[in-house]
Amino acid sequence: MPRFFVPKENFDFENNKVSIIGEDARHISFSLRKAVGDRITVSNGIDAEYECVLERFENEKVFCRIESAKELETEPPFIAKIYQALPKGDKLDTIIQKSTECGASLIGTFESEFCIAKEKSDSAERKLERRRRIAYEAAKQCGRGKIPEVCATVDFKTAVKEASKADIPIFCYEGDGTAPLGELLRFSRKKIDGKKCPEISVIIGSEGGFSPEEANFAKENGMLMAGLGRRILRCETVAGFVLACLVYELEL
Repeated sequence: MPRFFVPKENFDFENNKVSIIGEDARHISFSLRKAVGDRITVSNGIDAEYECVLERFENEKVFCRIESAKELETEPPFIAKIYQALPKGDKLDTIIQKSTECGASLIGTFESEFCIAKEKSDSAERKLERRRRIAYEAAKQCGRGKIPEVCATVDFKTAVKEASKADIPIFCYEGDGTAPLGELLRFSRKKIDGKKCPEISVIIGSEGGFSPEEANFAKENGMLMAGLGRRILRCETVAGFVLACLVYELEL
């Protein structure tokens, strides 16, 4: 069943109504070619989703009747925050899409020492809006109940300081002094057992990885240095890989 995210101000719970406007309304009307009587799923993006029946089409608005409601069932039992060093080309599009599908709650970007790509101030706002749209479309496609927050690009130290606040702060690193990711997760289970929706952060490098100085800074700020196995993963693979490990360890 097609899924749409609707802000709370579009709900009229007193009359069991909800309205969808703009691009989503056009998508329902012209791309999906839905008709009166068809059903869709509407999420408030916070804590509930609703099965709705289409009642009326008007210009760029679609009016629906709420038939039933239930709590969100498709969100993971943890809050995963991905901090990705800017990669080259369109790799970030894939990272955002797959991170959304795998349950990330936040996707942030940062510039590190070995980043080839740099965020230009004159195009930063436009790029951020595009990235948020990718997350929105991916959330709709995979049946998420919430849209991940996509944040503006920051510097490396800011990303580390934010990520280090998590219950389990993971720093993906190829150098010495790491522990296997699986070992870290099993050890960290003791810290989060019984905690509702623990927060897990993951810092991922660009194509060139991290410098020893950056790794030392991360370790000094409480990040857990994680190795990801015997094979070298491309930077666009890591987020999905780590999130899949989290889902296996904490959800499945």
